[in-house]
Amino acid sequence: MTDYTFTELGKDTSYSDSYNPSLLCPIPRVKARQTTNESMALPFIGVDVWTAYELSWLNLDGLPQIAIVEFMVPCDSDSIVESKSFKLYLNSFIQTQFVSMEAVQAQLIKDLSAATGAEVEVVLYEIAEYQGVQPISEPQGLCIDRQPLVIDAYSPDASLLALESDTEVNETLYSHLLKTNCPVTDQPDWASVYIFYKGPKIDRAGLLKYIVSYRQHQDFHEQCVEQVFLDIMASCAPTELSVYARYMRRGGLDINPFRSNHLSRPPLFRQVRQ
Repeated sequence: MTDYTFTELGKDTSYSDSYNPSLLCPIPRVKARQTTNESMALPFIGVDVWTAYELSWLNLDGLPQIAIVEFMVPCDSDSIVESKSFKLYLNSFIQTQFVSMEAVQAQLIKDLSAATGAEVEVVLYEIAEYQGVQPISEPQGLCIDRQPLVIDAYSPDASLLALESDTEVNETLYSHLLKTNCPVTDQPDWASVYIFYKGPKIDRAGLLKYIVSYRQHQDFHEQCVEQVFLDIMASCAPTELSVYARYMRRGGLDINPFRSNHLSRPPLFRQVRQ
């Protein structure tokens, strides 16, 4: 397993409510992907969509301000940011004065772009405004969870993936049964995963068994989604494929990786558990 002892995961925490960008802990994507080939072209495009529900700062009169923040980190950035350090960094805004919401946005863009090595998009929303921007909904598609299956694999097993037929389809399949574990603390991470594809029809029973096989797997959200994408491509050869996981929030943050061979951005919605 990859060594992440250099991160804040699993360590005693000292909280700071004074702005401190040094709290951010980047993890090189090459390290997280467990590969040494930095020059290899990625077989996908996409972003990691982070949502922060607990950002607060002070205006110049000392009155607390709040916002919900959406971050989009390109999947080809040099690094991801370890999530605990991200939370500690956002907490450091609590007692810091900013002249405006725009100033907070500019500071977030500057710090996170420097940490990840790519231009990170940051949008701040007023609470009332966010209700219309991110509705709780599901995309049009089929939930595959209600199948009468016997499950006996709880470690990722790509051999479970298969085609039902050579018939070309264009469909969305999704499951609320994705569960993975933090690679350091072993805390459970819960998600719904959405698979948009065009190509030979995927066997739904095998797909559900494959998704459930991640149940005891330890890895970061981003790497789990990338592996799902790669396994489906290798086993089922769709002409178009997008894999989008909406993970439940922890500590006021949710992480939602999106990988695709034809779309650069995911549909924006909140899953009901978010």
